Amino acid sequence: MIRHGRNATQVGAMALLLAVPLAAGQYAFTGVTGWYQSLDVFGLAFLSPVEGLESLLLTGSIWVPLLWALLPTLLVVLLLGRVFCSWVCPVNLLQEMTDRSMCRPRARPDHVTLPRSTILWVLAAELAAALAAGVPLFCFWSPPALVGREIFMAVFFRTVAIEGALIVVILLLNLFTARFFCRHLCPLGGMLALLGRWRRLRVRHAPDRCTACGQCDPVCPMGIRPAAGESQSMWCWNCGECVDACGDSALSFTVKK
Repeated sequence: MIRHGRNATQVGAMALLLAVPLAAGQYAFTGVTGWYQSLDVFGLAFLSPVEGLESLLLTGSIWVPLLWALLPTLLVVLLLGRVFCSWVCPVNLLQEMTDRSMCRPRARPDHVTLPRSTILWVLAAELAAALAAGVPLFCFWSPPALVGREIFMAVFFRTVAIEGALIVVILLLNLFTARFFCRHLCPLGGMLALLGRWRRLRVRHAPDRCTACGQCDPVCPMGIRPAAGESQSMWCWNCGECVDACGDSALSFTVKK
């Protein structure tokens, strides 16, 4: 099942966040540094596109090392779409763990929803606020980075920061609507969704195989309708939940030419 592979990837990504500060603190290992806001793996840098764009806008200049750090991230998004959110982000792993600990069904109603374009307006507001303040604001409150910083604080200083309360808020929002923050409020998710419009890997719906059983739409964490072809839209984050739920093989991952 795709879900098992995704969960294994998520656990591995979380293990990396735990291993980096432990290895640096106990064994002085510096081959891998940072977290999912800015990560360096043996000299190969990965930079979040929101933080990168904020830096470019604030400095008003092109810095080549920054562009090189953005390149691997952009290539992944253009090939695979918004898979960081669904397959890597530690916040999504915590949300899935919360669902399982409360024995919540995969298919459940959404009690609070906003227009899908809300996440793009949040992204625009984040960039505007950063320009107005003159500092890259998302560097301070990026949820994936917060998880990394909280782990760093816990390992080295045996404490946690107050900013970690945002993670608790995100988990509470998830109790009302599946992935509410990821759907509507995450600037990084909005940026990756925009870039993901041109992704190559997509969930394809084959109408000739579909029996309209209604199993795929309710399990989508993003609230889209794969049976109506909405998995081709920018709002799909390629988690594969609908593919697992489809018993007719009407949904499958395909590479767009």
